[in-house]
Amino acid sequence: MTSLSLKTRDVEAKMAASLSTKKFWKPGSEGPGISEERELSSETTGSPVIYNPNTALSIEKQRQRLPVFKHRNNILYLVETFQTVIIVGETGCGKTTQIPQYLMEAGWAAEGKVIGVTQPRRVAAISVAGRVAEERGALVGHEVGYTIRFDDCSDAQATRIKFLTDGMLVREMMADPLLKKYSVLMLDEAHERTLYTDIAIGLLKKIQKKRRDLRVIVASATLDAKKFHEFFNLNESGDPSKDTCGILTVEGRTFPVDIFYTISPVPDYVKATVETVLKIHETEDDGDVLAFLTGQEEVEKVVSLLVEQARTLSRYGMKKHLRILPMYSGLPYADQMKVFERTSASVRKVVVATNIAETSITINGVVFVIDCAFVKLRAYNPRTAFESLVVTPISKASASQRAGRAGRNRPGKCFRLYTEEDYEKLPAATVPEMQRTNLAPVILQLKALGIDNVLRFSFLSPPPLRQWFKPWSCCMRWEAWTIMDV
Repeated sequence: MTSLSLKTRDVEAKMAASLSTKKFWKPGSEGPGISEERELSSETTGSPVIYNPNTALSIEKQRQRLPVFKHRNNILYLVETFQTVIIVGETGCGKTTQIPQYLMEAGWAAEGKVIGVTQPRRVAAISVAGRVAEERGALVGHEVGYTIRFDDCSDAQATRIKFLTDGMLVREMMADPLLKKYSVLMLDEAHERTLYTDIAIGLLKKIQKKRRDLRVIVASATLDAKKFHEFFNLNESGDPSKDTCGILTVEGRTFPVDIFYTISPVPDYVKATVETVLKIHETEDDGDVLAFLTGQEEVEKVVSLLVEQARTLSRYGMKKHLRILPMYSGLPYADQMKVFERTSASVRKVVVATNIAETSITINGVVFVIDCAFVKLRAYNPRTAFESLVVTPISKASASQRAGRAGRNRPGKCFRLYTEEDYEKLPAATVPEMQRTNLAPVILQLKALGIDNVLRFSFLSPPPLRQWFKPWSCCMRWEAWTIMDV
């Protein structure tokens, strides 16, 4: 017998051994460790429950089936009454795609005005703009458009709903400080609290004092609504009837997502991700897989390992084939869009992504989510003045967002590569980027916008005082050099 066949048999034996024992348990079932040999529950081995009653309906009927449709009149009333509206909409309720259309239908885009919707990531702005354009029966770039870095797919005369990243909104403020062409600005996925999201929030509060007609909507699935309400509410009289900010909660879809935790801590989540994907492929019914990792290197490593394992499985006549796709911010646009392509019934799509796929976007067909419990965040050390990317545990808010990716179109399952005890130790929300980054770009950006007293700028989450010193001195030197060059 050749060494190749021996190696193939060893791989097959290892795969069978890894799939024979169940490493996950569902809260509420028999506790881990009570029985070594446990049968798979009926939920795992039963016939697939695949239902989406909206698929065969017209787009208009599909829009009416979304949970946010019941709150259409309430949303329009709040936008008409208050300067700022906080909308806490659960994952899958339709807030991202429907609210801009409700506003347009109510006349907020009349007389050449534009409804702006910001997204923290470029891929989200592009994909959501495409979906809204499809629902409106228009081409992207005309009535519905988007603007991201190096790509402006909008028309100054025709575009009425415009999706753009937070950074592009701040850049537009440099040319038009009062954003006169916008009637409503919706900050979507505000819970991520990126650097430009916080800058935009502070600037919009200043703009609202000059433009009483500008409406701001802050939307997210996991949001500290009270904190945003206190920040945007300009009422200082103590009379609730004079509040300038309102709050609305919208329930999400009814598709349940079963959460499974590991019995014991996972020593290597990269290896565990590969094993879990193979376990799902061998034991679970139809449905695509979305696995979350921290960065490009890990994504490419898992993709290569899965491609190798998929070739091994195909040699043994597996009925379903695996199509493994990476997704991260540095990936070319054409390759990022591949994850949205539909596949045949004989192919299971596996998307290995960073937290770029955590919010706003919907990858059709995803039923299973694998959460590694970590994310790569930017961290700044004011003592050394060095900035670096650090792998750190996610927050409960992020864990909820990741699990919600499995329940967009049908019931799903989320496999968390950590124990339930470790989940309880996670922070409630991610530290805002404003409090853990180098402030030099922030200072320069605000100075360029004409804000002289940066220290007194209205931040939603003010940075620690120690982060101001070195960036401030660097910016002062930069300004001195600029003056000397002039």
